[in-house]
Amino acid sequence: MPVKKLDFKTGQYVVYPAQGVGKLVKVEEQVISGTKIKMLVIDFERNHMTLRVPVERAEISGLRSLTSVKKLDEAIAVAKGRAGVKRVIWARRAAQYEENINSGDPMKIAEVLRDLQRRNSTDTMTFSARQLYLRALERMAQEFAVVHKMDVESASDKIEDILGIPKEIDINSMEEDTEDEEPGDDDIE
Repeated sequence: MPVKKLDFKTGQYVVYPAQGVGKLVKVEEQVISGTKIKMLVIDFERNHMTLRVPVERAEISGLRSLTSVKKLDEAIAVAKGRAGVKRVIWARRAAQYEENINSGDPMKIAEVLRDLQRRNSTDTMTFSARQLYLRALERMAQEFAVVHKMDVESASDKIEDILGIPKEIDINSMEEDTEDEEPGDDDIE
């Protein structure tokens, strides 16, 4: 089976499924076991990590160019949709969500966002569901940020605004308010 030539250029942003968006900083040759291997060197600034992917393994690893604005908009439309009713135990669903996030496919990441998002301010999430939701949001926001030329935090906020996610209560401001209160008559000293 012939290997399809991937056309990446130094300085371009790419998506590596298990890590998210990184910048291709250079192509270098390394000698491994006496064989010269061309490597794509990708910098994931946000994760403080550099990854070297052999050119001949790039396609197999799922390395891809950024998706188009149109495809990203389609993915966000999926995330705005109605969550599918899942009658599967949480461990299996969590494993599937993890797989979808690590696929690097914006549509699959959008499905995770759709299924795990809070629909109103009274919805609660388990810790593990919240972690998966935040990972999916981060992955989607990384690509959204580069495509729309903004920082990741702004992209994350923008995506949640589009999805209609209720804003969190500022716990820090609540704690500050309670620290300034005078002890009441019923406080035990």
